[in-house]
Amino acid sequence: MRKSGKVRIIGGQWKSRVLRFPTIRDLRPTPDSVRETLFNWLRNDIEGNMCLDLFAGSGALGFEAASRGAKQVMMIDNALPAVKALKENSVALGATRQIEVIKSDANGFVLASETQFDIVFIDPPYNSDIIGSICKNLQDKNLLRADAHIYIESPQAVLGSSLPIKWKIVREKKCGMVHSTLIKI
Repeated sequence: MRKSGKVRIIGGQWKSRVLRFPTIRDLRPTPDSVRETLFNWLRNDIEGNMCLDLFAGSGALGFEAASRGAKQVMMIDNALPAVKALKENSVALGATRQIEVIKSDANGFVLASETQFDIVFIDPPYNSDIIGSICKNLQDKNLLRADAHIYIESPQAVLGSSLPIKWKIVREKKCGMVHSTLIKI
């Protein structure tokens, strides 16, 4: 790896463990304070559930979910250096059965998948406009279990009117440039 960054897991069995990731344009790990808020929101909904981390990047969200008891976490990223680092971090944590890393673009994965998820993390590069199509495809492909949660991290607030019918925004927060939105179906 060329230059690399670091992010630490903030809770669960791997609390304080450090994840290393390559410096890649548009890769920005979710800040500790934002992850702490998100996982406080989800504290009763992680254990034993299936999670999907689209645009995994550093893996901060997916590894945090796994650390807190998610049954399975699928991490999707299309940047080969990020995928390599995600796999290395998974091995270092001894989490290769709990975490599956897949090299794919997010929409391509969603369109090909048949797995249903309880929690989906959507944190695309801020210069993309892919959130709407990802949400539509998750809904159309029936990849969300009853009472699923969808977390969206974006530079602007998510408008409820832009989401599929029956998706309800249950929590929102702005922290610096990060808009966090938690949705329940």
